[in-house]
Amino acid sequence: MAEQLVFDLPVKTAFGRDDFFRSAANEAAVAAIESWPTWPLGKMVLAGPAGAGKSHLAQIWAEMVEGSVIAANGDWDARDIGGAVCVENVHAIAGQRAQEERLFHLHNIQAQQERPLLMTGQGVPSGWAIGLPDLASRIQGSLLVQLGAPDDRLLAAVFLKQCADRQLQVEPGVVDYILRRAERSFVGMRDLVGQMDHLSLQRKKPIGQGMVREILAQMELDT
Repeated sequence: MAEQLVFDLPVKTAFGRDDFFRSAANEAAVAAIESWPTWPLGKMVLAGPAGAGKSHLAQIWAEMVEGSVIAANGDWDARDIGGAVCVENVHAIAGQRAQEERLFHLHNIQAQQERPLLMTGQGVPSGWAIGLPDLASRIQGSLLVQLGAPDDRLLAAVFLKQCADRQLQVEPGVVDYILRRAERSFVGMRDLVGQMDHLSLQRKKPIGQGMVREILAQMELDT
């Protein structure tokens, strides 16, 4: 039977507070987000690997404080930001002078107005190679909270959430099978679910261990 053509449709990601799974790997980050009024100087850096839940926690925090979330390299003007704000993926603007100066200006405005500032990024601030010394010192002088490496419970929750975001149904036993064999990272889990979604739609078949075995073998060949 010919395989069906597949169109890449947008994935609706659930960012509600009830959609976030708490575990030992992220408990410290959740506690820090919830205690935002006690942040030293009203600012915090939330760091961790890609797909670890930084964006989800940023959305939870923004809803909690009635603030906004913006991308560090997005189209915005520091003078137009009102209230609490989270700037995501600060590591992505390293070496980009105009973007670094804009974030530095926003940082100063938030401090002067005594409005909270949350920043997120991959790795740790000391490794972001921010070229503007004043901005680098302010970022590194912020409270730093890191998301830990995922345990089995968190990886399983991430997998099931991403399946739910894509409205995917998996057969019994698939989660345990994946936890024993798949790459133990958030990015690896995200890529696996994307491949599962594509192949399931293409073949019009449910996701079982056989399909997952095939995808994992192909992903290993591609690395």
